[in-house]
Amino acid sequence: MAEAPQLYTDLGEPTPVRLTDGREREPATSAAARRRLARTACHLPAVLDSGVKSLNSWEFARQTLPEGDGMAAWVCTRAVTWRGTGARVMTQFQPPAAVPGRPGAVTSRAEDTRVCGPRSRKVLTGLLWKSTRGHWYLLAAGDREVTRLRARGRGLADGPAEAEGNTLAVRAVGRSASVRLSGERADGSRARPPR
Repeated sequence: MAEAPQLYTDLGEPTPVRLTDGREREPATSAAARRRLARTACHLPAVLDSGVKSLNSWEFARQTLPEGDGMAAWVCTRAVTWRGTGARVMTQFQPPAAVPGRPGAVTSRAEDTRVCGPRSRKVLTGLLWKSTRGHWYLLAAGDREVTRLRARGRGLADGPAEAEGNTLAVRAVGRSASVRLSGERADGSRARPPR
């Protein structure tokens, strides 16, 4: 029986880097996987020169954007290295794109972490986003186990906010807002952005 096709790329490492997709780390050969990778590719230099041997991307949340601006994906990308001392992780916000392959926005980075990996699917991140009508929002998303999100800080239009579920969207006064995110998971543990 033939093995499933695999996908590799050249990131300037001694050997090609294996690309996988999804929670089960399947080969990144599906149309959806390739679309996610196309929007991630320009951010991959952030993991260069680190001995990367494999790179996995997976969508941990989907969010309906305010003001009818469509559906956005929240994606975690994890680069495993030959060193075995941890991995490099970045989270991204990928709003609808008129041009295929338009990059998403990196919302967090972490090194030497188990976050976003096969043994720890815990993710929480957010960003300030401007709608097509010109209004600013704080958007946030957590992994599937997150049941409530909270936002505190300076620059939220209506003060501190919270939402049930694993996504949150609240008006902000502008791009200078400074906000702290937190949340709760189904098991009662706290959710926090990667550090």
